[in-house]
Amino acid sequence: MMTELSLNVLDVAQNSVKAKATLIKVAVESDFEKDLMKIVISDNGCGMDEQQLSAVCDPFYTTRTTRKVGLGVSFFKLAAESAGGEFSITSEKGVGTTTTATFQISNIDRMPLGDMTATMHSLITLNTGIDFVYEYRVDDKSFTLDTREFREILDGVPFDVPEVSEYIREYLASNKEEVDCGKIL
Repeated sequence: MMTELSLNVLDVAQNSVKAKATLIKVAVESDFEKDLMKIVISDNGCGMDEQQLSAVCDPFYTTRTTRKVGLGVSFFKLAAESAGGEFSITSEKGVGTTTTATFQISNIDRMPLGDMTATMHSLITLNTGIDFVYEYRVDDKSFTLDTREFREILDGVPFDVPEVSEYIREYLASNKEEVDCGKIL
């Protein structure tokens, strides 16, 4: 089992990278009044057929050739269901995949969200040919980072240039802090 939800997000998003997605969307929404956290990862990658989709939560199913088990998706599903939430994956071959996990915020078995700033920063700066849209919402406050907007402003300067990478990290961290307002997820 992973120790924080951001690592599950990283794992699922890496599946999107391997599926040759050109756009990956990650949304983390927390509503304390409803006691609900929802994480959605969607992509426009190659998608899965019905057989792959029905097997994707099986820990002994993987498309990897480096090992015979694929625990990431099944761990994410277990994390959601253990915390009073739900888990679903929808996919269409040639269109993409959407993974949704919900969690009861106050559930004692809910893992901490973890370092989403580091997760998104790593995804963006290590996969410079892919666009990411990251939405982070807590109650009525939110921010969105859309790398397509950054690309337009940067006019060809890649995200892994140290100054750009640091700006992205700072942008993620400062906006998260402003949206959290001290709430611990």
